[in-house]
Amino acid sequence: MSDKIDHVVIVGGGTAGWMAGAYLGKALADTAGVTVLEAPDIPTIGVGEATIPNLQTAFFDFLEIDETEWMRECNASFKMAVRFINWRTEGDSTPEPRRLDGRPDHFYHSFGLLKNHDRLPLSQYWHYDKHHGNTELPFDYACYAEPAALDAKRAPLHLDGSRATNYAWHFDAKLVAAFLRRVSVQRFGVRHIQDRVNHVEVDSRGHITGLRTAAGRTVEGDLFIDCSGFRGLLINKALGEPFIDMRDHLLNDSAIATTIPHDDESNGVEPYTSAIAMKSGWTWKIPMPGRFGSGYVYSSRFAAEDEAVKEFCGLWQLDPDRTPLNRIRFRVGRNRRAWAGNCVSIGTSSCFVEPLESTGIYFIYAALFQLVKHFPDKTFPAALTDRFNREIETMFDDTRDFIQAHFHFAPRADTPFWKANKELTLGPAIQEKVRDYLAGLPVSMPASDDAAHYYGTFEEEFRNFWNNSNYYCVLAGLGLLPERPLPRLSHMTASRSSAGPLFEAIQQRQRYLLDTLPSHHEFLEKLHAGRH
Repeated sequence: MSDKIDHVVIVGGGTAGWMAGAYLGKALADTAGVTVLEAPDIPTIGVGEATIPNLQTAFFDFLEIDETEWMRECNASFKMAVRFINWRTEGDSTPEPRRLDGRPDHFYHSFGLLKNHDRLPLSQYWHYDKHHGNTELPFDYACYAEPAALDAKRAPLHLDGSRATNYAWHFDAKLVAAFLRRVSVQRFGVRHIQDRVNHVEVDSRGHITGLRTAAGRTVEGDLFIDCSGFRGLLINKALGEPFIDMRDHLLNDSAIATTIPHDDESNGVEPYTSAIAMKSGWTWKIPMPGRFGSGYVYSSRFAAEDEAVKEFCGLWQLDPDRTPLNRIRFRVGRNRRAWAGNCVSIGTSSCFVEPLESTGIYFIYAALFQLVKHFPDKTFPAALTDRFNREIETMFDDTRDFIQAHFHFAPRADTPFWKANKELTLGPAIQEKVRDYLAGLPVSMPASDDAAHYYGTFEEEFRNFWNNSNYYCVLAGLGLLPERPLPRLSHMTASRSSAGPLFEAIQQRQRYLLDTLPSHHEFLEKLHAGRH
């Protein structure tokens, strides 16, 4: 008898379930059957989703789906950065940046690695100039080409479709799930069952053998994928895998979300996600054609739901009695093991951190990539499951640390929430990163000056998820700078001098993008006009 996995059962639809259905349907084509068992009455959030740049190369290219096809189907727009608003200044919640030292209180976390010069990242030269009073430009405007185009709401591509800079996407998560459901069934032969799980059958080994449903079915499989969301229907409830609560690192556990109509013609479409500081958390703004999704992520320890609703609706001038609001409570942390027995948890059934750096979708396809790489047979070798679990644990913990750094090092301390974030303990890994950063040391930079080489494979990026440029964007944006320039630079007179033209080239590139790129609204109108 063969030990080959013959059938995979995915429990849960939504974005995670149908990303899993499409990915595994393609990866296991003609070798194993894939079934998605989706309860028909489970609501999804559906108020806009933001992503990071490798979504196309790591996921849609694998499925052989063209960017234009899925963007048109999912009311998608482009994202060139995250814009953090009012994370340094105190005061009432407002979507407009307050003034700080004569400049608006916002900074961009742009995509892409910093350029290297003589084997040091450009950030080192910028900080040397800043320390010695030789530049007034903030880090993002000095070291990246995109900020001026972001301010002007430009698209990241020219009208002929040629790419001008790095970008990711915004889209409607409900439309993505619906699109991938069609793709999974029609192109990859995935079986779709609409039914609710009533009972999970587990054998003496702690392996799932079948699912009994409300309609009287028994759905059997060899490998089960839990995409049931925060319920953790298989991994937590049936198998009893512990969930490790991370509220000692991240305070936010609730959200209020909605969609808001937007006049694109009059106001343009922002090509970035906004993260707006609030009294007890932050609010996202995710622009899409004709509307934007928004949600207030907050800590229930510091704001009651009615208080959060009032603050959020006041931010956008909404009537709380007439605005449909999704009210969400989420668990913060990860399963002790994302893969237990013959069950793999993916999406929020596996782990969750608030979407401050748009990691939710990434966590899904990164886990799918690792699952296919470590795909088992019916003996479920421990070497494969253990390695998969280590990879997911590292990904999550690194991300948790990075998100915590945003709150811990934000200068704001005007409310109990912002004060409490300063009192939480940082994990040892991020303490080491910050220690090195404050000492002026570069952190986790690639050996090559070529960012394309560094991002040569998805696995290389997976292992270097939060590199030095990400930390520098956020920490410098928050006003936290190394205590002194890297001492070595004081001996690199020629290198400091030759770095000047690199900074000037960035300013020239900023002017070029500003002068030649169409508006984001104009490009999206052309893109979505072709929707059939």
